[in-house]
Amino acid sequence: MERHEIEAFLTLAGELHFGRTAERLGVSQGRVSQTVKAIERRIGAPLFDRSSRHVALTPLGRQLRADLEPHHRGIQQAISRATETARSLTGRLAVGYTAAWSGSLLLRAVDRLRARHPDCLVEIHEDSYGATLPSLRAGRTDLHLAELPVDEPDITVGPTVFSDARALAVPADHPLAAHETVCLEDLAVAPLIVPADMPQAFIDAHYLRHTPSGRPVPRGPAAASWQDFLTLVGSGRGVTLTSVRAATFYARPDVTYVPFRDAPPIRYALLWPTRKADAKIHAFSRIVAELAAAD
Repeated sequence: MERHEIEAFLTLAGELHFGRTAERLGVSQGRVSQTVKAIERRIGAPLFDRSSRHVALTPLGRQLRADLEPHHRGIQQAISRATETARSLTGRLAVGYTAAWSGSLLLRAVDRLRARHPDCLVEIHEDSYGATLPSLRAGRTDLHLAELPVDEPDITVGPTVFSDARALAVPADHPLAAHETVCLEDLAVAPLIVPADMPQAFIDAHYLRHTPSGRPVPRGPAAASWQDFLTLVGSGRGVTLTSVRAATFYARPDVTYVPFRDAPPIRYALLWPTRKADAKIHAFSRIVAELAAAD
């Protein structure tokens, strides 16, 4: 039986009046009658004895009502609880991010979520590249705003929140530091510093092994945190890829950020453990998307 059929049957079983049943359901009396007849045809026996002055349940109708009512009541209660939870979120939500420029967006999202759901506590903190997935899996964070791609079977990737143009971070005394822009072919001229403890798919997508023309890109040391990246670049150990926003957030006298003219943008999205998705996660994700779209 469809949900509307169950509701029509149970309402008529309680009212024993087609007019009042139609009024409660917001449909015509004819629709109620057609629905009941369809149920009876499917079952193969009458559920109501009815005449112009009288409506009563048959023994089979009373049995069906007794069987259906507890299940219908449970479904209604489950829907009510879910609706109430969605309207009044409570509890703690831990949100991580890897890029400093994501922090201001997340703080604005926290303010908006708290305005809508004052009993929901949100904590945000910066994580290293390698800590993103372990933090989500261990429950230290519930959500993470991070660079894509992420292709893990137990992690849900939300829609892209925003994108950034790329830049190459080079030592301030490197020849490329004097250029207005660089291209992907320039990656062949210096060791490329890569992140430690990141999935291979992520490294392959961001840290090329060959330039578009096929020249090898030399590998530099691995860095566990963004400060490690900057220290290695500043000391002349290599170059690395980042967002153009890094020039504002991480200005250093020994590092220069040169924009790419031919590299694809970096995309950022919210990640969360698929098994833990709940109303708080979905509500916060929607707010982040709203704010990013308005920027």
